[in-house]
Amino acid sequence: DGADYSGTYGISTSGNALTLKFVTKGQYSTNIGSRTYLMESDSKYQMFNLVGQEFTFDVDVSKLPCGLNGALYTVEMASDGGMGKGNNKAGAKYGTGYCDSQCPHDIKWINGAANSEGWEPSPNDKNAGSGKIGACCAEMDIWEA
Repeated sequence: DGADYSGTYGISTSGNALTLKFVTKGQYSTNIGSRTYLMESDSKYQMFNLVGQEFTFDVDVSKLPCGLNGALYTVEMASDGGMGKGNNKAGAKYGTGYCDSQCPHDIKWINGAANSEGWEPSPNDKNAGSGKIGACCAEMDIWEA
């Protein structure tokens, strides 16, 4: 998709390691926070059937700054990112379809529709805000610190 993940979002990889920076000051803007998704293919999120299965992972919490939390959790997103719902033509390839059990209202596109009704810009982040609609689905927390 041409995104500069390291320079814009603070996301980088090396070998089997994934590093996320909470605040990234880019050439044109400042990004606060990020989410990453495992992909099965260019257009599908990786789906997991965890029933009766072992799931292992390592986290280096020594690099997690004081006052921030880290988390690993699963959510009940559609594998195609909601492609075809409403006007969603982007799908998982472009990171659409996110939801969780807190029903976040800061998602700009939900089920192919702009979350613009009642949108209130964030006073602290010109790229963020909150709309009337929440993106709700089941969530299972695996680890949080």
